Amino acid sequence: MITKLNLASQPFRNRTLPYLVSLLFLAFAVAGAVLSFAGWRDAASRNDIAKAEIEQMNTELQALKGKGALVQQSLTPEQQTLLIAAHRLVANKTFGWSRLFADLESLLPGGVSVSRIGVQNVYQDDDKTKADLEFSVLSRDYKSVITMIENMNSSGIFQAELRGQDLQKTESITYTEYTLRLLYTPRYGYSPATASDVAQKTQAGGTQ
Repeated sequence: MITKLNLASQPFRNRTLPYLVSLLFLAFAVAGAVLSFAGWRDAASRNDIAKAEIEQMNTELQALKGKGALVQQSLTPEQQTLLIAAHRLVANKTFGWSRLFADLESLLPGGVSVSRIGVQNVYQDDDKTKADLEFSVLSRDYKSVITMIENMNSSGIFQAELRGQDLQKTESITYTEYTLRLLYTPRYGYSPATASDVAQKTQAGGTQ
């Protein structure tokens, strides 16, 4: 004979289990909150340390600038000139002169020859090296010189400006020396073949 159990008369008697489960969830929540707070405190501490280091670096930089200004003020005009010359010498050593000559040669049309290159300044503009040049050429054909200037200005590495011209005569020929100001920005990895093709086409067109 099967005895029927009256569940209503035999209720669940383990009354502590729900409280234990609740306490367990609460413990997990508290542990998560503690870990989150610890992470936030660590990030805030690192941020404060970074800010302090940046402020210290700025203070040291300003101090160095102040010392540099005092040193420059104490220099005689001759010493200042020598310092500028030293800076130019350092810039000149890092400048690619062979690339300059190759770029110039690639843009010279027929009937135009270089007579003089004078370096006025070599300096850094952001991460690029630039040179301010005084450039003179000899030619008997004014159009060839204008074509050369146009080729330079469209090359992306030269900015050319005609400054003057001087007619010269000898017993056998008459020619003109043209003086230009060039701003040269070498483009590293740049091959002057395209510009050379332009100059060769110009030369071929002038001989037709």
